[in-house]
Amino acid sequence: MMAMMVVASATAFAGDSDAFKAFKKAFKGLGYAEAETLVKNSVGQFANAQEKATAYNMLVELALDDFNKQSTIVTENQLAKQMGKEEKPVDNDAMSEAAYNALMNGIECDKYDQMPNEKGKVAPKFASKNAQRLWLAPRNQLVNAGQDALSAKDQAKARKYWQAFIESDAAPLFKECDRAPQAPFFGQVARFAAIFAYQDKDMAKALQLAEVAMKDSAEYENALNLKLEILGNDLKTKADTLQYAEKLKELYAEHKTNGIMEKLYNTYLGLGQADEANKLLDSVLAADPTNFVALADKGLSLLTAQKAAEAIEYLKKAFEVKPDNAVIATYTGTAYSVYAQDTEDAAKKKELYKEAIKYFDKAKELDPDRMQSNWGYNRYNAYYNYYGENAPETKQAEADSKN
Repeated sequence: MMAMMVVASATAFAGDSDAFKAFKKAFKGLGYAEAETLVKNSVGQFANAQEKATAYNMLVELALDDFNKQSTIVTENQLAKQMGKEEKPVDNDAMSEAAYNALMNGIECDKYDQMPNEKGKVAPKFASKNAQRLWLAPRNQLVNAGQDALSAKDQAKARKYWQAFIESDAAPLFKECDRAPQAPFFGQVARFAAIFAYQDKDMAKALQLAEVAMKDSAEYENALNLKLEILGNDLKTKADTLQYAEKLKELYAEHKTNGIMEKLYNTYLGLGQADEANKLLDSVLAADPTNFVALADKGLSLLTAQKAAEAIEYLKKAFEVKPDNAVIATYTGTAYSVYAQDTEDAAKKKELYKEAIKYFDKAKELDPDRMQSNWGYNRYNAYYNYYGENAPETKQAEADSKN
């Protein structure tokens, strides 16, 4: 009988450790800031994961109390406004910071809450309740807090709140939560957080956030361009640029966008790899003969290489794809003019200038103020060679070039 009593006593739950008992006693009556310091200084002394989870949950409770005090005033003010009564002051900064603290401590609490207990079982005590009370109001407050911080030109605080909003989405604590309400703005918040991280030179975090934003179809293109900019930032050596080119190749194989293709093309040119650049354009056009960017780049590269006749073929096709593009109209006219200059046959030369004028006139029609393309002098030169120096058409073209 005595032996059985000893066994029962040995297997009974031991209760709180002395360190945790002392912590709870010291915790009573503290405000959030002091309590947070106490937890950070004490948590390493606790006996197990359950005590650590409980300590962080106590911080959640304090932070939520602070958040709810301000949130309640907001609700009361909405009613007061409807009834024409005086509204109470709301401390939005305090409410936002409390929401942030509640969320961060809730995630930290869950880390320990999901660890096996003294019996080797995972039996979380706080997960369900914390997920329910932290997911919506406190977490969504971070979106508003970031906007308020941005309006106050406090970019560091805007990044802090928006980054916390985005990263908390991946926390295991919230794996069962409904993400539909945040869908309309989640990607945009991620992209802005990525921009701020990039501006802070935190490249790893900026890339991570940009990739989150890319999952939103509405933000995909802008987020992808941001990712490309981040990857291409601060290239100091040829080895860096070669590595960047390889990364662009991988990205282009995955995404097949013109933005990546053009960056890869220009990177090849910057490395002096003209053959690789041309192979890239040829492969793109083989797959899509109407790809505007590839047609334009191919035409311009040939024009630069003094191969005007070949350049015309690609530039004309590019203009057919985008007949509202004044820049391409100007370059097509320029290609015809260059070809004409290199032609000995007088009749053919005149016909080429006639074609050049057609494209220059189109550029003038599309961009009369030359905001996008400077067609002025080249157009006048084409008129000069086609109509002659003293023709009224030439004089008008000369006047147009100076306006």
